[in-house]
Amino acid sequence: MQQGTITLQEGSTLPELFLERVWRTPNKVAYREYDPVSGHWRTSTWQQIAHEVARWQAGFANDELQPGDRVAIMLPNCRQWPVFDLAAAGLGLVSVPLYFNDRADNVAYIINDASVKLLLVNDLKQWEAIATCHDQLTSLQRVICFQPSGDEEQNRDVRLLSLGNWLSGLEGDLQTTKSLPEGLTTIVYTSGTTGRPKGVMLSHKNILSNASAALQCAAVDGQDVFLSFLPLSHTLERTIGYYLPMMLGAEVAFARSIPQLAEDLMAIRPTVLVSVPRIYERIYGRIQDGLQEKSPLARKLFALAITIGWNRFEYLQGRAPWFPGLVLWPLLNHLIADKVMQKLGGRLRVAICGGAALSPEVARLFIAFGMPLVQGYGLTEASPVISVNRIEDNIPASIGTPLPGVEVRIGEAQELQTRSDCVMLGYWNNEQATRDVMTPDGWLRTGDQVKVDERGHLYITGRLKDIIVLANGEKLPPTDMEMAIALDGLFEQVMVIGEARPYLCALVVLNSQHWAKLAAILGMEANDPDALRNKKVKEVVLSRIAATLKAFPGYGQVRRVALYLEPWTVENGLLTPTLKLKRNAVLTRFADDIAHMYEGHGL
Repeated sequence: MQQGTITLQEGSTLPELFLERVWRTPNKVAYREYDPVSGHWRTSTWQQIAHEVARWQAGFANDELQPGDRVAIMLPNCRQWPVFDLAAAGLGLVSVPLYFNDRADNVAYIINDASVKLLLVNDLKQWEAIATCHDQLTSLQRVICFQPSGDEEQNRDVRLLSLGNWLSGLEGDLQTTKSLPEGLTTIVYTSGTTGRPKGVMLSHKNILSNASAALQCAAVDGQDVFLSFLPLSHTLERTIGYYLPMMLGAEVAFARSIPQLAEDLMAIRPTVLVSVPRIYERIYGRIQDGLQEKSPLARKLFALAITIGWNRFEYLQGRAPWFPGLVLWPLLNHLIADKVMQKLGGRLRVAICGGAALSPEVARLFIAFGMPLVQGYGLTEASPVISVNRIEDNIPASIGTPLPGVEVRIGEAQELQTRSDCVMLGYWNNEQATRDVMTPDGWLRTGDQVKVDERGHLYITGRLKDIIVLANGEKLPPTDMEMAIALDGLFEQVMVIGEARPYLCALVVLNSQHWAKLAAILGMEANDPDALRNKKVKEVVLSRIAATLKAFPGYGQVRRVALYLEPWTVENGLLTPTLKLKRNAVLTRFADDIAHMYEGHGL
């Protein structure tokens, strides 16, 4: 452990960890966030955060909340998020994080399922949307609006207060209810790609054991600066981007939004980045689009930089010999690679990717250009990290090796199973689901299929529930195919289908800018809905899809396609808050189009 790092023994619960951090480094910067009024970034020390936490605890006490009561937060990332969470933990309350952009009906379901008593929302508009599901909100005793609009007190709901009024005149000392490390501290609802979300019950020990184990896998310390932009309701961001920095005494800066991420990277210049693949894929896409406007020579130099940079990476990892082309790297780094890295702040020491598989092409570009990018793997039910690559032992195609203290084994059907102090207490109000996911001898079933190499690195080979089995019995991984297709900038979102069918089809959302260019080339109006059904357009699209799927077997080719321009979003119910496809919802929404693609080709 680095000097100044709080060990699991010194902070075995979240309140203990927080108190220890405030005592050790009261005047050190804890958080940084952008102030839109002044137009500047402002900082908060640990002592200042402790003062805010004490005020919020007085607010909870005023509402007569008792240890074990559930309180929910639905804010974008900001310093008030950890203030709410730490205040609740210190009083023995159970926090329920909600995705800021989740649908009202989903939020209402969670509030009802967890019997939430207090809810913090961003603004009145957000609450009014949730309030339409009033039949599921009977447990709520208090609703707090973070952003005041002046209309809260005119609202007829007596439970509703602005944050300013809720905290008005409150002061107090920091409270710490004695909690057991094994005690429930949060209920995190899974995204629910195939049905209603389940509430994952996590203890202090679950979360802090995971953060402590993760600390042993990367050389991070109290001087690091983390940029927080994944939702804090996502367990990866919460454990690795919030509790782990608290152990270190490192600074966390809250990004303003995904569209402003490029500006924030330049302003904050983080040393540690935690992300899901979609963010890296977006940056990759912008780079590829920019390349199209460059000269042929510039594109060749770019490709050469990737090739030489990747060979250099393999050489430094001890997996390839030195070769003369490496002498070109300083020049290529100066001309190309370093310019790309500077746009990410230029100081990155660790970039972590998890939540889903990262495309090999995307990983290759960033790693070749010197980004210290490591891919990991985990589940909310495991708090969440199970395995991760190390900077010095990095095989990007793998999900790394298990964290210290985390056991793994391969069960039936090559399923990865895990056992450790990080594994959840179970699902809230759902004993059957808990029994379904736990083996009789106490191992968590991940649902993911893996293989392991001679060095102990794990590789995801498929998902038990996501594998497509064609009518002829051939099996295909749709997620891998969708990642390959999405590397073509024309395709914004893709879902491959074909379960029990004679061939594969794809539902595709086109990138509006790329589609406009293609439509012009084909002599069509991009805004004409009939153009998406044009036979010539579909032939071009299928040809481009085929080019992305050359590595897949012949039976893994897409034969027919349905095209769309309206993106699949959280708001229209087709994505989870973590931006994963809700496959069943997509199948239902576009059932008629799917039936048309398989017309005359029954089972």
